[in-house]
Amino acid sequence: MTADSPRTPDSPLPPVADEEAVLADLRDMLTRLLQDEYGLDDVEIGPHTTFNRDLELESIDLVTLAGMLQERYGERINFAEFVAGMEFDEIIELTVGRLVEYVVTGLKAAEAS
Repeated sequence: MTADSPRTPDSPLPPVADEEAVLADLRDMLTRLLQDEYGLDDVEIGPHTTFNRDLELESIDLVTLAGMLQERYGERINFAEFVAGMEFDEIIELTVGRLVEYVVTGLKAAEAS
């Protein structure tokens, strides 16, 4: 899609390297994941929400989230690489806000190159 071409309902918006936009994207992804897998649709998701304790996501759910992130942001955001550098306790305590920071940093780095 070029700057002149109209956006259609099926064409995704370009990812924005802004914390609020990324948080909204992640909220949408997690809401879809929780709805599809567990039938939950009224979960509050904010920067301090933890994937393990608050959302009770299983490791397979994190794999699904990694796929959603790749679909939305492409190769610029590698969730597996992000968590590979963490200790087990860090993964257990991982918050949505920390993932937002990682995504924003990755998008800004991609914009700069």
